[in-house]
Amino acid sequence: MEAIPVLAGPTGSGKTALALRLGQELPLEVISADATMVYRGLDIGTDKPTQEERALVPHHLVDVLDPSEAMSVARFLEMAEGAIAHVLARGRVPLVVGGTGYYIRALSEGIHDLPPPDEALQAALWEELSQRGFEALLEELAQASPEDASRVGKNPRRLVRALEVLRRTGLPPAQHKRRPPRFRYKKLVLWPERAWLFPRLEERARRQFARGLVEEVRGLLERYPRMPTALQAIGYKEVVGYLRGEYGLEEALRRDIQAVKAYAKRQYTWFRHEPKDVTYLPRGGEEAFLGFRDWLRLHFRL
Repeated sequence: MEAIPVLAGPTGSGKTALALRLGQELPLEVISADATMVYRGLDIGTDKPTQEERALVPHHLVDVLDPSEAMSVARFLEMAEGAIAHVLARGRVPLVVGGTGYYIRALSEGIHDLPPPDEALQAALWEELSQRGFEALLEELAQASPEDASRVGKNPRRLVRALEVLRRTGLPPAQHKRRPPRFRYKKLVLWPERAWLFPRLEERARRQFARGLVEEVRGLLERYPRMPTALQAIGYKEVVGYLRGEYGLEEALRRDIQAVKAYAKRQYTWFRHEPKDVTYLPRGGEEAFLGFRDWLRLHFRL
C-alpha cells in the first residue's frame, strides 16, 4: 500500500463503531492506537469491543498487557509497526484506529531515540512529584523544552519520563535524534460538534457505571494492587478515589464526566494540529459512517 489509513478523533466520536461496520464489508484489520485498550480487564471503562465483535473484525494491540505492566510510546510503536507489517503480508488492509494522539503522531512522524527507562531515577522523580507537585516539575521541563512540556500535557507519567531523560542526558527528549517512521499514513479525523459529542460522553459515563464499572475496578485492584499506568485511565482513576473512601459514588461519576470532557477538549486541540495527510470529517452518527466509507474508497480503492 502507498499509505496506511488512520481513523482518529476525540473519545466518544464513534471510531470503534465505524471500524467494526466497515470491517465487516471490507478486508480491514484494526490496529488499536488506544493507550488503555492494551490492558486486559479494562473493558467497561474503555468501551472495548467485545470478544464477539473482535471475532468479526480482527483487532491488534487489544488485551496484550496486564494492568501492572507499563506501556510506552516506544513499545507501542514496535508492536504497532509489527502488526501492520503482519496484516500487509497477508494481503489485508491495516486500519489504525484510536484517540491517543501521541501514539498516532509517533507512527506517522517517528520518535526520538531515547535511552531505556531508569527505574531508580523514575522512582525518585515520582517521589519528587508527590512532594513538589506537577506544575513545579512541568516548569522545569518547560524551561528546557517548551515542545516537550506541551507534549506532556497533564500526563504525570510522560512528565516523569521526560525529566528522567533530561536529567540523565542533559538533553530533553525533543533534542534527541529522531527515528524515522516505517510506513506512510493518511488520516481521517472525526470532528463532530461539541454540542453533539458532550451529551454522548455524559450518557456513556452513566452507562459505564450502570454496567458495573465500580465492580470492574474493585476486581482489578484486588488482582493488581500496583497498576500505575492503567490507573491513569479516565473513569478508573475516579472510581479508585471512591473505593478508597475519598468521596461518594455520585462525586466519582461527576469527576468522571468532567475528566472525559476535558480529555476530549485536549484531543480536539491535538488533532487540530496534525501536520499532514489529514481529512477532517465534521459530522457524527450515520453521516460519519458514510463519509468514512467514501474516504476509504477514494484514497485506498476499497
